[in-house]
Amino acid sequence: MSLSRNFWLFAAGRFISQLGWAVQEVALPLYVLDKTHSGSMMTLFVLADVVPSLIIMPFAGVIGDRYNRKRLMVWFDILRGVLLFGVIAFDLLGIYQLLAVQVIMAVMGTFFGAATSAMFPDLVEPDELERANSTVSSFSIIARLIGPALGGLIYAFGGIKMAIMINALSFFGSGLFEALIRYRWRTRKIESMGEVITDLREGLSFLRSSGYLMVLMGFALFMNAVGQPFGAVIMPYAFREVLKFTSRQFGLLESFFMGGMLLENIVVAIKLGRKAGRYFFKALAFNGAMILVFIWVISPQAKLSRDAAFLTLAAVGVLWEVSNAVVNIPLQAKIQRAIPTELRSRVFSALALLVNISSPLGLVAVGPLIDRYSAWSVSLAIWFIQGGVILYYYVRHRVVLLSEQEHIEENEGKAI
Repeated sequence: MSLSRNFWLFAAGRFISQLGWAVQEVALPLYVLDKTHSGSMMTLFVLADVVPSLIIMPFAGVIGDRYNRKRLMVWFDILRGVLLFGVIAFDLLGIYQLLAVQVIMAVMGTFFGAATSAMFPDLVEPDELERANSTVSSFSIIARLIGPALGGLIYAFGGIKMAIMINALSFFGSGLFEALIRYRWRTRKIESMGEVITDLREGLSFLRSSGYLMVLMGFALFMNAVGQPFGAVIMPYAFREVLKFTSRQFGLLESFFMGGMLLENIVVAIKLGRKAGRYFFKALAFNGAMILVFIWVISPQAKLSRDAAFLTLAAVGVLWEVSNAVVNIPLQAKIQRAIPTELRSRVFSALALLVNISSPLGLVAVGPLIDRYSAWSVSLAIWFIQGGVILYYYVRHRVVLLSEQEHIEENEGKAI
């Protein structure tokens, strides 16, 4: 079964906008640092992106279920393009002006994300979700590989104006592809604030009532909370402070990790498809083995030269991300299939909110621990915690994590 025309229009639009956004995402911090030389100002820009999203997300979910998702997707892309063109036309390049723009972009991006995440599973057959998710993820990785290098080059030659112009054009290009998608959605316009509260309660009630979803989402939140410290704190710290890698080696390792992600997404898209879920716990076991190799390399017991450590971790990076994809893609597809389309935007927004809340928990805990204890001992402690929770889910919930919702419900019906 081939992926539909609607899917490829969606994927092309997303790739164009992500590539443009990656260009600005590199150029904007460079511009802010050149103007202010302030780490605190950089933090303020990050918060300006995160905090509005957290506040708006539940309401964006209601809007995504009530109004036409295709129109929301297209118009929020166009509006973001218009806003960025306005920034250039009116020369709104002061730091605090750009900070205000960052807040507005975060709000519009949240509404856009709520609509698109709920619409996406409707564009493909349920059996094709793994293949579709891995294809879109592959495009995202390619954008993340090309965008930063392109952004640095564009900023060097054309400054922040050119970077913003390219991002603005990318939003218009994305909107053009999205406008060609054929998608029907029965709208139910909001007439009172009471309806918003009711819709939010309906989404949360559905979550609580589905034991299947609670297991899937609980596991996803746990993996996110534990996985974030490795990628965001421990690995950069170990690469730079423990192993003393050069900037070139540091950058190359990032590319190897990205390459592993891209490789497995392509394998899932072309070869495995829905069968990828069969390897869920095997992939987790392999993932744990790669973490152990990482811990050994950064420990005093390894005694490897810097070049030997680099080559070992380059191989680990590729294999680590390969196993991550075999875990994440089936989990994402199961969640997508389990949520009715009329509730999907609200439930996905609730999940995204929980992810954004759970992510800092691990980061806040790991930062002080790294300052006090060695990186390898902190990593080993996380490995034991991760292993214990995975073992718990294997013993108690492996049927849920390996099966589909309809199969579980069939078995429960037979038991009754």
